[in-house]
Amino acid sequence: MSTPVFIAEVERPTILEWVLRPFSKVRPGEGLQALLMMVCLFVILTSYYLMKTAREGLILTGGTLGLRGEELKSYAGGAMAILLVGIVPAYGALANRVRRLVLINVSYAIVIGCLVVFFVLARMGAPIGLAFFIWIGIINMFLIAQFWSYANDLYTEEAGKRLFAIIAIGGSLGAVAGPKLATVATTYTLLPFAAVLLVGCLGLFNLIEVIHGRRAPANDVIAREPIEGGGGFSLVLRTRYLLLIAALVLVAELVKTNGEFVLSSVATEHAASLIPATAHPELGGAAHLAAITADRREVIKVFYGDFYFWVNLASLLLQAFAVSRLIEKLGVRRALLIMPLIALGAYTVIGAIGGLALVRAAKVTENGVEYSVQNTVRQTLFLPTARAMKYKAKAAIDTFVVRAGDTLSALLVWFGVHVLDVGGRGLAWVNVALVAVWIAIALRLARRHAELSPELETRGAP
Repeated sequence: MSTPVFIAEVERPTILEWVLRPFSKVRPGEGLQALLMMVCLFVILTSYYLMKTAREGLILTGGTLGLRGEELKSYAGGAMAILLVGIVPAYGALANRVRRLVLINVSYAIVIGCLVVFFVLARMGAPIGLAFFIWIGIINMFLIAQFWSYANDLYTEEAGKRLFAIIAIGGSLGAVAGPKLATVATTYTLLPFAAVLLVGCLGLFNLIEVIHGRRAPANDVIAREPIEGGGGFSLVLRTRYLLLIAALVLVAELVKTNGEFVLSSVATEHAASLIPATAHPELGGAAHLAAITADRREVIKVFYGDFYFWVNLASLLLQAFAVSRLIEKLGVRRALLIMPLIALGAYTVIGAIGGLALVRAAKVTENGVEYSVQNTVRQTLFLPTARAMKYKAKAAIDTFVVRAGDTLSALLVWFGVHVLDVGGRGLAWVNVALVAVWIAIALRLARRHAELSPELETRGAP
């Protein structure tokens, strides 16, 4: 009598997973969670762009401390960096005491509560412009960093390399949808609108945790454990791998912010060439100057509207159709070099030739690649790290280090423009030198990454 043979049932892909497969390799059982993560990031970015749109109107129309709104914006980055010195350790202390879902719930409850307070104060006529500008500059980075910390904790390294590209599509879509939604409401009403979106986002986090818990092994206790370990700053300073990531982020932020100044310089020159000082000869005195300024402002608005459209379009297309394939073919370690090599070529050409069309094309390419390829690759760097590093060190790097880079760039631009008088093309050559440092750091970081996960990516080693 033959012994019956039992064949294990193989889980088949759902319709959703077949739909997602053109963007990356989604395996059976992964589709719903990946889609919810993508929607969650979409809601975060949409909410952020609503708040960001509101902050511009609030600060530019309300000077404080004897300074105009545009001057306050220039100095706010330093204030953010100083405040983060205290906020990052406080966040780490909370993570030591609670599990990850509680950490997220508490963080979002604080943010939502602050939005309600800002809305009430604004309706009462309080001058909230500067405080709101600094607050959102800190909060938006924390929310995005925390999302990717959670994603790094949720997925294995192998799964993260496949699925992060899909999840990040939500961020690209949110960056497109947020500014459009912001045009349908008044400045003040954007604040409660953003708060409602974050409440929905919080519901998504809790739903994702339930779905993940159903598929996790019965003995998986990670979700129920506090995120214990050292503080964010101490982890970065005493871990070579994290220190290299921080250095990479700092230099990349310097290059990006310097590049924004180069772009703004050519945009200003473009507006001046179209609206010369001799325009509106029928007016005189202050009226003449006001008319020229208003016309140039409109030219700059159109320039940046066109620029942001192409950046967002390029970022979305790259994120949807290229990022997962690049990471699969090149590996994370080689993909680290894509962004600095593009920046090296872009700023070399800008420094040597210059010109409006060339600078715009170079910056569209650079920003599009940064918001898609570079951002996704940077998130995967934390996959092989310990939990404390994913949450605390990542928060320190993605907030304080980024703001420190902005502050250093402001000092560098001031010195280059006002002391050395180098102008936009001169700063492009400064960026070329910085990119050389960036490449050196990326090569060192790739070697450290190879030591942490050599078995997953032999072809990705430089």
